[in-house]
Amino acid sequence: MSDDISSVQSCEDFSRERLQLNQHLEKMTEQMENVSVKLSWMAYDMVVLRTSPDLAESLKSLENKFLKCKAVICGPTDGQDKNSHPAAEEPNIPQEKS
Repeated sequence: MSDDISSVQSCEDFSRERLQLNQHLEKMTEQMENVSVKLSWMAYDMVVLRTSPDLAESLKSLENKFLKCKAVICGPTDGQDKNSHPAAEEPNIPQEKS
């Protein structure tokens, strides 16, 4: 009789562990799908950025305007001239030659 009870409990434990494992695997699969989607969007953004010179120029212009506004609002930091801001230099974004 004791063997029957222990075997039933063992089966229940195994079923519970299997259920938990399935839940963990489902959660991991969902997380990997989310990572895959984010990676796909990042790759898409890189392709668009590198193939559209207008977009790159717009981003540079937007960044420069942001830095100018930030300098006006926050003022220049210590050791910097009011007219020059080192971050205002255009970033080096490689572009493909057509």
